[in-house]
Formats: sequence, C-alpha cells, structure tokens
Amino acid sequence: MTAKEKARRAAASAAIDGVLKYIKKSPEENFVKMLNLVERFADGSFPEKNFDAFRKAATDKNNVWHNFAMGLINDLDHNALKKMLLAVGLGAAIDGTKKVRENREKYKCNIPFIILLDPTSACNLNCKGCWSAQYGNKFNLSLDDMRSIVKQGTELGTHFYMFTGGEPLIRKNDILALCEENPDCGFLAYTNATFVDEKFCEDMKRVGNLTLALSVEGTQRTNDARRGEGSYERSMKAMRLLRENGLFFGLSVCYTAQNVDAVTSDEFLDKMIANGAKYALYFNYMPVGKDAVEALIPTPEQRKFMYGWLRKMRNGETGKPIFVMDFQDDGEYVGGCIAGGRNYFHINSAGDMEPCVFIHYADSNIHTDTILEALRKPLFQAYWHNQPFNDNHLRPCPLLENPQCLRKIIAETGAKSTNLEAPEGVETLCSRCDKFAKEWQPVADELWASRKHPNPKTQYYRDMKKD
Repeated sequence: MTAKEKARRAAASAAIDGVLKYIKKSPEENFVKMLNLVERFADGSFPEKNFDAFRKAATDKNNVWHNFAMGLINDLDHNALKKMLLAVGLGAAIDGTKKVRENREKYKCNIPFIILLDPTSACNLNCKGCWSAQYGNKFNLSLDDMRSIVKQGTELGTHFYMFTGGEPLIRKNDILALCEENPDCGFLAYTNATFVDEKFCEDMKRVGNLTLALSVEGTQRTNDARRGEGSYERSMKAMRLLRENGLFFGLSVCYTAQNVDAVTSDEFLDKMIANGAKYALYFNYMPVGKDAVEALIPTPEQRKFMYGWLRKMRNGETGKPIFVMDFQDDGEYVGGCIAGGRNYFHINSAGDMEPCVFIHYADSNIHTDTILEALRKPLFQAYWHNQPFNDNHLRPCPLLENPQCLRKIIAETGAKSTNLEAPEGVETLCSRCDKFAKEWQPVADELWASRKHPNPKTQYYRDMKKD
C-alpha cells in the first residue's frame, strides 16, 4: 500500500469502528451511516444512484434487502466485518478499481479485477463433472508463487483473489498467510468444506478478509449424488460452525440439467439462509474434460427459467435475503464475457495462465512470464480484441454459446491445452457445445429483444478504444 492508501485505510477503519460501536442500538440508522461512509470513501467511483437504491432498501422494513442488511449487522462478527469492508470495499472496489482502469489505458490490454488461482490440484473428493479433476493431483503453487501473484496483481490494481482447485483448503495455512500479509485485498475460497473446523473459524475471524463459498447443490440426495455420500452433512456442519463464529460465507452452486429444480427451490434457499449463508454463486455446468457429460448442460428452457428466477430472487418484494448471481445469465450486467483478464482470469496449479476456469488453454506460465506479459500475449489479446463475443449478453461465452469463437481464438493464437491428465483438442471441446449453442440462440435472442438491458460499459467494460 502507498502512504496515501494507508492513511485512507486508517481513517476508514476508525470511522467504521465508530459506526459499528453503536450499530446495534439503532441498526437501520447506522447502516445508512455506513453506506454514507462507503460513498464518501468511494469518491465518485460508482454512481450516486446505486447508493440511493441501497439506502432506500435498507430503510424499508418490507424490503427483502432490509432483512439482508440487518442480517449482516446482527449476524457477523464486527471485527471480521470491518476487515472485510476495508479489504473488499476500500482495497478492491475503490482503490483497486481506479488503478485497474488507469492500467487498462496505460498498457492497452485487459487488467483483471479478480484473479483466480489454484493452490493445489489435489482434492479429497471425486465429484462428477468436476472440471478441475482433469489437472490430476500432483501440482501445487508454492507459497512464494502465490505471494508473487498477489504482489504483481496488486501493482496492477487487482485486489480480489479467489482460490479454486482441487480443494484449496488443503493449503489453508498458506491461504491464511496471504490474507494476513495483504489486508488491503479480499480473498474467497471455493471449498467442499471438509477442512472447516473451529480452529480455522478462529483464524478466519482473526484475518477477517477471507470468505468461503461452500459447494452445496440442493437436497442431500442431489448433492451427494454428485459429490459423494456424506458431503451434504459435512457442508451443513461447516455452515453451522461458520454461522456460530459470525463469519461471512456463501454458496457455490453448479446447476445441471438434473438439479435445477432442487437448487432453486424455496426449501433449499430457506435452509441455506437459516444456516447463515449470505450469498450464492451459481455456475452453469460446462462440459470440460475427458469425463464431461454433455447431457448435464442445462436445457434452453432451464436457462430461461434461471434468468427469470434470478431476477425474482433479487427483487426487493419477491426475493429472499441472500444475494444470488449466475455468471451465465447475468452477462447483461457485466457486458458479456468477463474472462481473458477483462474482469478475471485463472492460474492453475502448474502455473499456466488461462483465460477462464473452463477454458484450459494457455500461452504463458507464471514461472516464465509476468502477469502483465501474459495479458499482452496473443491468447489474452485475442479476448481483448474480440469481447464481447456476442451483442446479446445472454450468449456471453466463447465456448458454451459461441463455440466458433473459441475455435478461432485457439487456431489463431496457437495456445496449448493445459489439461494435464489428457490434453483436449479444441474441436473435441467445442463440439460438445454446438447443439446447445444452436438451440439456445433463438430462445436467448427472443428473451434479449423482449426487454431493456443495462449498459455496463462505464462501470464494467473497458473505457478505451481498441488499437
């Protein structure tokens, strides 16, 4: 952190302490004070209307988001909440966003808001359809590797890091070290929850800037059918520990053609909310790897249902007090595909820098290239010059909805497969998506034409002209 950033952090920390000290005496009033504080430190980075909408929701007791806000205030450990606000709010959303935008202009390439990295390819489970399984279980990023990634990233403005895998909490001590060394960064780990215990919860409270997204998919039957017998109960036990310790956590939900009803049911959401989950990140099943099952891709009808369901869940009158998002069906809010460094990219456990967690190709590696060098190499440049891949942002992905785009990118850049178990040709990969892409196109186009959509260019898309 620069001296100026440290001073701002100290001022923000003192101000948050002041608000939190009295917050339970008058939660509604003081939550608005906290929003006002965040807006002041944002210094115009985000539209004023966004804060107006947050304030309105927080003060309307009949609004779902009022209940959500009160849940954050009443349920979370205040020290951990403060540290998370400083990391994600001040470090990532405010200071980070400004620097990311400056460096996009300076270097004429995508600069990510988030970097995903795999501390290890090892996992203690064997979930059906897991894309990470194709990496095998022999590779690890060293702690020094991960320190270098975070150092390079923060210099570019990236202040948010997500750990995938494998099972990242196999390396939980190293993850905690990174969190402690980088209080201006937010960290999230996607986890099967098997390594969550009381000691780890205490460590999470101490560092404050780590959140977990637990893999839970519907009922015990639908969850264990994919993740193995007993995995549901282990996740529920971990959730209870996290809730009892006042920690901020959520869910990671892979929805397939077989479990859409289960993972969107009132029963599922109500149970997760009751057990303390504050957010749910939904992922469309992607047919990646030698064991991929094309039949698990949600149907066009299911995708259309998900589009409507998400908006119902986020509506202040019809929703529930949990923030849900879907990286596929929320493409309109972020201008289509966010991969290739536009908003994020992925570093696997062997150090390969891939455009996406589902696009296992690379032309760079952290052991031979810097992050900036990778972003300026042909593969990431192909993303920068071709995004968005479709003007209909309900068809964002160069693989699932526009497989001809990925075929072209790999052919032109010569990027190599990073599938460490069984290298996968781009034709083999894309051919699994051709049928869905063709069938989804008319449904998505009709849906896109039927309503107005936000213009996310200023906030989320590059603000420059292409060379």
